[in-house]
Amino acid sequence: MQQQPSVIIIGAGVAGLAAAIRLAVAGYPVQVFEQNSYPGGKVSYFELNGYYFDAGPSLFTQPANIEALFELAGEPIDEYFQYRSLPIACRYFYEDGTRLVAYTNNSRFAEEAGQQLGEPADNIARYLRDSAHLYNKVGTLFLNFSLHKPAILFQKKIFTAVTAIRWRHLFKSLHQLNKHYFRQNKTAQLFNRYATYNGSNPYQAPGILSVIPHLEMNEGTFYPEGGMIAITNALYRLALKKGVQFHFNAPVEGIIHEHKRVRGIYSKGIPFTSNLVVSNVDTYFTYKYLLKDENAAEKINRQERSSSALIFYWGIAKTFPELDLHNIFFSSNYAAEFAAIFQEKKLYADPTIYINITAKCEPGIQAPEEKENWFVMINVPAATAGADMVAMQQQAKAAIIQKLNRLLQTDIAPLIEVEAILDPVQIETKTGSYKGALYGTSSNSKWAAFLRHPNFSKTIKGLYFVGGSVHPGGGIPLCLQSAKIMSGLAIPYIQQLQKRSRWA
Repeated sequence: MQQQPSVIIIGAGVAGLAAAIRLAVAGYPVQVFEQNSYPGGKVSYFELNGYYFDAGPSLFTQPANIEALFELAGEPIDEYFQYRSLPIACRYFYEDGTRLVAYTNNSRFAEEAGQQLGEPADNIARYLRDSAHLYNKVGTLFLNFSLHKPAILFQKKIFTAVTAIRWRHLFKSLHQLNKHYFRQNKTAQLFNRYATYNGSNPYQAPGILSVIPHLEMNEGTFYPEGGMIAITNALYRLALKKGVQFHFNAPVEGIIHEHKRVRGIYSKGIPFTSNLVVSNVDTYFTYKYLLKDENAAEKINRQERSSSALIFYWGIAKTFPELDLHNIFFSSNYAAEFAAIFQEKKLYADPTIYINITAKCEPGIQAPEEKENWFVMINVPAATAGADMVAMQQQAKAAIIQKLNRLLQTDIAPLIEVEAILDPVQIETKTGSYKGALYGTSSNSKWAAFLRHPNFSKTIKGLYFVGGSVHPGGGIPLCLQSAKIMSGLAIPYIQQLQKRSRWA
């Protein structure tokens, strides 16, 4: 009786979970090795004195990516996962006191931008229409196929994708493109911030990133019931239902390979054989520690890291009606802020602040009654050697409180009942993200998409990659797409092994 190929996945982040589901549904036994005691990677949570916090990603878009996994598995998603659309994508606060509600209804949003910012509604409508066009012609190709296989040249969409790209998408920065579209600086700043969705600098990143607003503003913004951790819980339960075997508290020390073929892994010194290994670990760590390939690791290290984050989790003993699920308090000098992050590699004195409050969607559940759970995040540089994280935390907290006091006209500090902090070094330790960079490499060049690591190894057959450090990039939607791209490459490889009777 012939033995089926086994699959080993390193890391139980959302990309690892999605990869496990796809390969298990295809009929292959799958084992997942995770160094932490829980699944989800960055998409985890914790509780402090009745306050519940999503520890990592807080924006939920493109639920179709999750629905596709349940449809593929033949399981009813409603029994695992529920979500609802939101009428408001975000509330924006500017230093001069201007406030803007970004409604998910585009007509209403354009009207609001006209009233609050003085931006002609036609400018908003044209931008979002062009963003949708760019996504449909280019984004769908980019998100569904490997850019590192010749087969992409034969896709039917390749011609329309090429013809949809304009000079401004590649040779102008996102900021320059936004200034071309919008009359008001505040509107340009609002759309500049979408570069942060993949940890990049809008004053360097190419204009093609104008495709990102489409996901949130045209397709919609959603809230998963129970918070973002509900995504992890749903995918984990689905993986278990499909027979995936999980090993927690099981760090992987090495990937076994010989004759340019993968042979398995070592976990806790014990070898586990497999002819197909999928790494959901940052590519830098995969090469440096699991493959012991210093040259490949150094090549990755030469690429600019994405930004990282400094997060304060605060239990706030008050409710703020003027706040919503997602809130942005803009820096008065956005260009200087990004120069500090990417060129000077330091904390900016007046950082843009993002606050996520899941208690707005589930009051009395995510936080005690008449209180709120604040996830307070600022963008900071990826960790550098010798950086003083304690000093950064203290400086950032003082700047954040001062800014919020001013813009909310409330003394915030006495309202903080509980606090936890996550800095770039801790992000690296807990999630395996090199230097705490949230999205692997930045997209601060027009060639960044092609320089991002492919979903397969070019030198070791049977070794594949998923997650935020590989194509197509970071963030939950793209991580889920990385698993789809990987499985499209890995399953044919397994089938070849079956025909040739070459399996572990």
